[in-house]
Amino acid sequence: MILNKPLTNLQLELLKLYSMELSEEQLKDIQRLLANYFALQASDEMDRLWEERAWNQETIEAWLTGDMDTYNEH
Repeated sequence: MILNKPLTNLQLELLKLYSMELSEEQLKDIQRLLANYFALQASDEMDRLWEERAWNQETIEAWLTGDMDTYNEH
């Protein structure tokens, strides 16, 4: 399947790495860097949602028990 869509800035940057010969250790370092970066982004977004929606321990309990009436009160 061929898509008629230009490459993103991330794709272009990653393509530059393909021309470099990396050791296994360097490759694992880059994988860890990417994983940590995206984990931090997800954590930041969760913090934002937590604050914006005033979630609390009761919210978590409602999610765990499926008690959506309690959840909808917040």
